[in-house]
Amino acid sequence: MRLTKKTHACVRLEKGGRTLVIDPGGFGEPDAAAGADAILVTHEHPDHFDEGRLRDALEARPGAELWTLKSVADRLAAAHPGRVHTVGDGDTFTAAGFDVQVHGELHAVIHPDIPRVTNVGYLIDGGRVFHPGDALTVPGEPVDTLLVPVMAPWNKISEIIDYVREVGPRRALDVHDALLTDLARPIYDGHIGRLGGTDHQRLAPGASAEV
Repeated sequence: MRLTKKTHACVRLEKGGRTLVIDPGGFGEPDAAAGADAILVTHEHPDHFDEGRLRDALEARPGAELWTLKSVADRLAAAHPGRVHTVGDGDTFTAAGFDVQVHGELHAVIHPDIPRVTNVGYLIDGGRVFHPGDALTVPGEPVDTLLVPVMAPWNKISEIIDYVREVGPRRALDVHDALLTDLARPIYDGHIGRLGGTDHQRLAPGASAEV
């Protein structure tokens, strides 16, 4: 499986000539979901979900399908009958040849005064990749490559280090990093790499790795 990092929280996974895209939101490239056979969205926040771009991707590729939670599915299902699927914690399904397990229920707490939205994470192909969305969900199963939301209004570096330790992946790759300046990246890289207990890597947007 080949993973290509897109800007912020979006990744593209490719295997067997088919493509799965996770979280092609508004912070990323306008064409991040273009050509995808399947699209997964973790939650409704605009840096993970851009309704206009998803509509364009689904209209341009009639065979493409979307799996997501109800708050997102309700906004797209009527226009794309049979192609938008609602999922929740504990569900399993196959999307474009990728086996997917759904983990988690709620977005991490940003502030007690801000209501929490729903959020799910996706475990791909028996743990080869886990994308938690905006939560520090522990799937309770072995994870080879953990996509780590390194910088967000709802987290701090100590929580990220402890999260990597708890999941215990073979490798951790940064996502949710558009808010992290180049000046601060070496600090985050050093802390996670030194204290996380795993092989920590960072891919620039457009770069790829075998997972």
